[in-house]
Amino acid sequence: MGQIEQEDIRAAVGSGLLSEAQAASLLALAHSRRGARENLAPGDEPFELFKGFNEIFIVIGLLILASGYAAVTGLSIAGGLGGFVDKAFWASTIGALALWGLAEYFIRKRRMVAPAIALSLLWSVNASTGLTAKFSQVFMIAQNDYSSLPLPMAMTTGAIALFWWRFKVPFAMAQIALGIFAIALMMAAQQAGTPAGLSDLFLFSASGPFAWITLLVGLGVFAVAMAFDLSDPHRVTRRSAQGFWLHVVAAPALVNTIALSLLESGTAGSQLLLMIVLLGFALVAIVIDRRSFLIAAIGYSVTLAATVFDGEGAAMTVLILGFILVALGAFWSRIRMVLLAPLGRVLPLDRLPPAH
Repeated sequence: MGQIEQEDIRAAVGSGLLSEAQAASLLALAHSRRGARENLAPGDEPFELFKGFNEIFIVIGLLILASGYAAVTGLSIAGGLGGFVDKAFWASTIGALALWGLAEYFIRKRRMVAPAIALSLLWSVNASTGLTAKFSQVFMIAQNDYSSLPLPMAMTTGAIALFWWRFKVPFAMAQIALGIFAIALMMAAQQAGTPAGLSDLFLFSASGPFAWITLLVGLGVFAVAMAFDLSDPHRVTRRSAQGFWLHVVAAPALVNTIALSLLESGTAGSQLLLMIVLLGFALVAIVIDRRSFLIAAIGYSVTLAATVFDGEGAAMTVLILGFILVALGAFWSRIRMVLLAPLGRVLPLDRLPPAH
């Protein structure tokens, strides 16, 4: 099928088939689709953090502006007599209005990528600061009593969801997922006690339900990510980018819970079983064509294996994982073509990225 050129669109406008507004919208969509995959090899996964150095320039300005505002309001709060909670809440409210206005310009009007991520982060920090000051018990927190935190955490997650609903920033999806994860862990900690360390979040052998919560939240986030992916198999809209960031959250939760539990067991066959499990996740990543899912999973596994555990077994595991990643990076497309060929009757290949 031949491609429609810009001259064809001009002709359509001249003939009255399209209005100028429709033509402009169509051209904007075409540029957006082309930009998502331009200069990418067939089968490569789109990834974009910024479109140019001007976006980095604006992000630096936003960070400096936010730091200045935090310093000014912080001095104002500290310098007054009493009213800390109300001052912090109103400072956060004013900050929220300013951030919303900046987001309207840089995200909805200018459609910038890096400022969208920065504003999403600043929005979540600002909301967390104000809501925690207003709805939590600061003196209880100072005494390591965190029972008042779930409510402001839930409200902060709701504020991030509102930001995503308005601006559709893909990165905000990851923040929402992390917020849900943190709320679930905080509520579990109230019942079972605070986890002794980071490894308790991933080890089934640890006390408390934290590993099971991590696994269940990971499955839920993965399901939502797949819903976005299946709705955009050619990876040309923001739905794909939202799936990307959700996979980055889901992968460590899923893989690390299983992988680190196997490493911690220390049995003779644990290393081999770990390789089999990671191979299964690698096959899933290849089928759904998400390198981000696999690299996030293995990256977190390697980091925690190197910092939480020690010994020759963990070192050998890191070496083998590195070899697997290099091999998959070199032959990803070929492996995917071979893998998808016999699965056409059981998988909806029309809703998955095409094999090249």
